[in-house]
Amino acid sequence: MSTQNVGNEENAASKSKRPSDSAFKQQRLPAWQPVLTARTVLPTFFVIGILFIPIGVVLLHFSNTANEVIVDYTQCKQIGGNQTCADFLKNNTGGRCLCEENVHLPVDFNGDVYMYYGLTNYYQNHRRYVKSRDDEQLLGRLSLTPNSDCTPFAYTDDGTPIAPCGAIANSLFNDSLTLSLNNEPIKLFNTGIAWPSDKRVKFRNPEGNLNKSLEGFAKPLFWQTGLADLDPLNPDNNGFQNEDLIVWMRTAALPSFRKLYRRLNQTVPEYAKGLKAGNYTLHITYNYPVVSFDGTKRMILSTTSVLGGKNPFLGIAYIVVGAICVTLGLALLFIHMRCSRSNMEMINVNPHTQYS
Repeated sequence: MSTQNVGNEENAASKSKRPSDSAFKQQRLPAWQPVLTARTVLPTFFVIGILFIPIGVVLLHFSNTANEVIVDYTQCKQIGGNQTCADFLKNNTGGRCLCEENVHLPVDFNGDVYMYYGLTNYYQNHRRYVKSRDDEQLLGRLSLTPNSDCTPFAYTDDGTPIAPCGAIANSLFNDSLTLSLNNEPIKLFNTGIAWPSDKRVKFRNPEGNLNKSLEGFAKPLFWQTGLADLDPLNPDNNGFQNEDLIVWMRTAALPSFRKLYRRLNQTVPEYAKGLKAGNYTLHITYNYPVVSFDGTKRMILSTTSVLGGKNPFLGIAYIVVGAICVTLGLALLFIHMRCSRSNMEMINVNPHTQYS
């Protein structure tokens, strides 16, 4: 019996869940806990404030070196008519309206010049909208049964599969924006606007002839042209490799956003250094309805700085945080000087201590 008891004790010991007797598992490692005192907290606030404010000023300066002009064309008036293009689209669903807007550049836009389109009150970050796509299809792996996430934009009414399917592709921005100076059109590039990694990794055309590969598939319901005809002037910019499509498929995080639309062709000697100050004309083919959801449409012309496009937010954020830290530091310093007690007073505190 004694032998059996010893064996049972050994088995119990071997099955024990007690951690091993190590410094780590028994929580005997050396530890450090900061003690927050006026001598440690106040310098931290002042150092952060003194560092952040100059950094914010520098960032704001670099942002201001980028030039930018914004033209809101939501209520652009139809050429040869009295109504706005927004009203025209209300009465003519799927119609096309032509309008023009004046663009005034107060200063020379030197360097690379980019054209963006901007939308407001447009929630591309909605969960169902973001999921409404078929990544296998975008990689050129066409299937007659699109991903169920594309529903209700997966099939036409007669059951034909749609390529590309989903709500994102169906709502592709399709306004046409061009610039002219003294009735002379300005050449703009529609390539080199998408992220190279997106074009190389996430979007590919099917192997072989694109038109043959798309036989048996329908274009999205909202589109006016098919996937193979998005860019009639450049066959390499069609299909899933079309850069306007790639830019649109990268959904925005906020309801007000801008997306890169065109680049200025600076191989033309007249525009080698950018755009001169003056009055330009923006020619718009108005196809995209936004008034129904209280949205607006804008065209943005912008140059870049060392930090990218014009965006004062980062500089302002640094300045505000720095100012808050300095203000808190001064307030806490005042409180410390007026209300703090000496070390001897703190040492001599006891239950019978009286405070006045």
